[in-house]
Amino acid sequence: MRQGNIMVTVTDEQVREGDQFIAHLRGRRRPRVFIISGPSGVGKDTVIDRLREIESDTHFAVTATTRPKRATEIDGTHYFFLSQEEFTNSVSDGEFLEFASVYGQRYGVPKSPVRAALQRGQDVVIKIDVQGAAAIRTLIPDSVGIFIAPESMQSLYLRLSARKTDDPLVLARRFEEARHELLRAQEFDFIVFNETNGLLRAVDEIGAIIRAVRSEIRQPEIAI
Repeated sequence: MRQGNIMVTVTDEQVREGDQFIAHLRGRRRPRVFIISGPSGVGKDTVIDRLREIESDTHFAVTATTRPKRATEIDGTHYFFLSQEEFTNSVSDGEFLEFASVYGQRYGVPKSPVRAALQRGQDVVIKIDVQGAAAIRTLIPDSVGIFIAPESMQSLYLRLSARKTDDPLVLARRFEEARHELLRAQEFDFIVFNETNGLLRAVDEIGAIIRAVRSEIRQPEIAI
């Protein structure tokens, strides 16, 4: 091998060993679990909808819930909408990674689709409330937590009130609980601000975090 005007001796063994190690580096990738959370009203659903567009090979876990379906939501895409009886049966059958009651409604992350995606080698994104995020991080310690924060409490209140689905007392309770959820941001690995007119920037930042984690030297095996 020539380097400028100097002949450099390179052995077949050096090339073979180097190529083997490069192949090892390429093959070290393992599927990861990303938890996306944040206070109620911060815009998690909107962020996830846009993130799907740039992460088409990623599995996005669909949460089951007993709450009523909103007009813009699609069953099986945004949530699995279950009756109280159906949800209780799923709990009894051990079908959830995690389940909890939030604002008087029940939510749970189905286990089987997440396990199947990891076995296929797909990364998994789980959108979940702050309480559920803590439970899943206990179950999957090597998961990566991404916290979405509002630009201000005023903007968070405006987002909550814009839904027009809650009476004033429920809205006040949601706002207070969202404030407490915000204080748990330090439990996560990354923070991204979803600012007014800044949706695309927030999605780009989350995408950059996902790509960076995929390139980490340490790639843990995740089993559920």
